[in-house]
Amino acid sequence: MDVSYRGADAWPLYAHTFGAGPAIMLLHGGGPDHRSLLPLAEQLSDASTVVLPDLRGFGRSVCTDPACFTWARYTADVIALIDHLGLHKVSLVGTGMGSTIALRVAAAHPDRVSAMALISVEDIEDDEAKAAEVAFFEAFAARVVAGGPQAAWGPVLPALAPLIGALVREAIPRCDPASLAAFCAIGYDRAFRSVDELRSIDVPALVVPGDDARHPSRFAAEVARALPRGHLASACVSAELRTADDLGEAVGPEIRRFLAAHNASSG
Repeated sequence: MDVSYRGADAWPLYAHTFGAGPAIMLLHGGGPDHRSLLPLAEQLSDASTVVLPDLRGFGRSVCTDPACFTWARYTADVIALIDHLGLHKVSLVGTGMGSTIALRVAAAHPDRVSAMALISVEDIEDDEAKAAEVAFFEAFAARVVAGGPQAAWGPVLPALAPLIGALVREAIPRCDPASLAAFCAIGYDRAFRSVDELRSIDVPALVVPGDDARHPSRFAAEVARALPRGHLASACVSAELRTADDLGEAVGPEIRRFLAAHNASSG
């Protein structure tokens, strides 16, 4: 079922839902849209309602105002969707940027999150790395304006993990150029300043390691240790994964078991 709702700022946003049972919301990474997580959603939908938003700026959730792209706004968007669906609590599954949003939601609204699965957690930048990220986003936005999404992603795709590159390429035809350029303003914001900020997030969390410079496996282990109820997954997002189906098959069974156990214990 397609869902239209309003963010906390009344911006029109969109999601897709299916299944029945305890709700699991899947938050995609930066670049793809909700379709990148459909195979994983199928893995989780046998006894759950899965909710797949197009995050602000991606897919159908077109947003062309750079001022709308902050981590606080993404957090508010998730809560707005939970409220729109009439839910009290959900489990959150995030990939890349989506895992950062899941952590922000759990930090600000722990009473709304039953459990989390964090796939390919994004590294937390020091000041030098943050300055480099700002420069990256500024150059990316300039390429979008000058030549469109394909031109913007062109220099970036070869450096991405095979799976991430494939998901981005698949989503480019559905991308709104003005939204993609506006999204780059997220580079000026900061989700977290250190891993120590995660120590107060008392929500059960399964941390699935990534395998590239932006989502390093050593950082996933650090996050799992910092979270009071963190668990490092045995599955990982390895260089062998190439498609959304590969991702679902690799991580879906362990995530399903983890979320089912914690939904049962909190129900």
